[in-house]
Order: sequence, then structure tokens, then C-alpha cells
Amino acid sequence: MAQQPNVTAEEWGTADGGPVRRFVLHSGELRAAVLTYGATLQTLEYAGSDRILGYDSLEGYRNGESYQGAAVGRYANRIAGGRFTLGGREYDVGRNDKGVGHLHGGRVGFDKRLWTAEAVDDGEGPAVRFSLHAADGEEGYPGNLSVTLTYRLVGGNTLRLTYTAETDRDTVVNLTNHAYFNLNGRVGDGALRDDTILDTRVRIAAQAFTPVDARLIPTGELRAVEGTPFDFRQEKAIGRDIGGEDEQLRLGDGYDHNFVLGTDRRFRHAASAYSPRGGVRLDCFTDLPGVQFYTGNALDEPGGKGGVPLHRRQGFCLETQFFPDSPNRPAFPSPVLRAGETFVSVTEYRFSR
Repeated sequence: MAQQPNVTAEEWGTADGGPVRRFVLHSGELRAAVLTYGATLQTLEYAGSDRILGYDSLEGYRNGESYQGAAVGRYANRIAGGRFTLGGREYDVGRNDKGVGHLHGGRVGFDKRLWTAEAVDDGEGPAVRFSLHAADGEEGYPGNLSVTLTYRLVGGNTLRLTYTAETDRDTVVNLTNHAYFNLNGRVGDGALRDDTILDTRVRIAAQAFTPVDARLIPTGELRAVEGTPFDFRQEKAIGRDIGGEDEQLRLGDGYDHNFVLGTDRRFRHAASAYSPRGGVRLDCFTDLPGVQFYTGNALDEPGGKGGVPLHRRQGFCLETQFFPDSPNRPAFPSPVLRAGETFVSVTEYRFSR
């Protein structure tokens, strides 16, 4: 397998009867490691320190339940009742979310699949392109779907994710990455800090969010953030309002909500986060209409990186996306991909000090 100078590859175990490879990309102050298992972002180092949670071994990713760094699909986030109607036909995509809904593509979503991968040498920055085929009927979805995800380092401080998808039947597509960020960095022994992200300061460029019901399914309302704990239009600490008396915070046990960036596909600034302790800022840009802000409320796993258990509110997610349950909400921006069309989307995570 050909390698470019800033991309190296190594064997990292086996899964589904095949070898898992770990690609490492370098550019400036940024270093990323990505796995062919789940097209997973395993490491994202900036200024010498890892800024995402995860595991030190393949078994962690195979057995973990929190989608650490994974590529999520065919439909990221939730679909009410595990059903939707498209073209007059109802599709049952399963209820893997506590038996009441569909979550992150089903029981064997893209995060649990072995992707093929190749280093890309096109002069635009070190990159690895992952490819996956999802068969018609897989997890209940219509259409043979061909997906690519390219991880690329740009300018020494930016991770760019470019998604493409094509189908031979009309289907729904919602692709995201599920990295958990902790911008505080590492302590001297190399382990991630055993602390929370509550003092991390966040700004989200959204005038509205989509409130949810008890199943965490959007009600269909676009609710203004003004006057609520969901107002991140001005930068504030995650922990400032997270414990407030608010029904939506109670339902999500914190922030686990889709924020409305717009209804078009314009590439825009979605959110930023700043760690006062780490001195690092992260800016997220996307051409998707929403971003799920999740504060790791349910994290509870024994085997995180460096031997530090994954625990409640140790990381936060900025999952760029179509809105949850969009296949059942015609008023939401449409996630439908028509046969013969090509879906393309770009998300960037930019670091600075």
C-alpha cells in the first residue's frame, strides 16, 4: 500500500474476519489517527495533546457503547418508532434505542462496519479516503448506498471531513462524526485529565433548537433559544445553566439537543469551544442545517485512554447533521437522497491557541 510522507499506516488487530488498519496523519501542530473499523477518529492531537476521548485498543471500539469518534450512519441520531415513509412505502429500520426508536443507523450501523481505505496524495494536505457499501435492505433502509468519508488535515490546524453518498433507490442519508472533545488536554503521565468539560466555554450560532419529548424525539417545534438555557449565541461555560430548572434539560439529563443553524446548505460557522485550562479553541464549520450538542451525560465506561474511565460530562460532541427524525418531519430540511444523485457534505474542525 502506497504511503505519502505525512500519512503512515499500521495493522491494529482484526474485526469481521479482516485486518483493521490505523492511519496516522501529520500536518503542522495537528496529528490525527483514523481506523478502518467504523471509519473512526481515534486520536486528534493539537499542540502535543490529544483533544478527544476514546480507547487505546480496538476492543474498546468494538465493545464500547458511546460511538467514540465513529462515523455514524446510514441515518445519524434518532428516528421515531424506527419507522418512516418514503415514496408511499413504510420502512421499518428497527428499534435499537431502548426498544422505542432507531438510533445512529441501527444495531450494526456504519460505526460497527469495516471500511476500506486508501491514502490520498493530491497535494491538498494529508488525507485518507474511506469507502463503504451498504446493501439495499441493510438495517431496513432502501437502496444500495455507496459512501465515502475523507479525513484531511489542512493548514496545520484543521481537520476536514468530506462525505459523499450515492444510491440506486431513493433513501435517507444523515452522516456525522461522533467525536467527544475534551480541550483541556493531557496531564504529565499522558492520560486525559480526569475531569469534566463544564468550565469549557461554548458558542453556538443558532437562534433556535428542536425541543424533544421523553423519548428524545423532536416535537416538530423550532423553539427560540432566547431566554432559555439553550442560548449559546454569546459564549458561556457549559456548566453555567446545565443544572437549571428546565424541562428540556431534565429530559436530556443535560444538553443533548439539535441546534438549528439554518434551513439551507450554506457552509457556515456552527459553533466554537474554548478551554480556559487548555488555552485551546475549537471552531466547527459545516454545510449541514443542524448540530447536535451533547455533553456526555450518559458516559460511564471503564476503559478510556490512558486507563482513565470514561465518565459523565468528560467530553462534548458537536455532531453536524440533518435534524433528528427528519424522515418523519416534512417541515424539517430534507435528508432524502434520490436515486442517481450524489450527496456531498463538508464539516471542518479548526484549532487555535
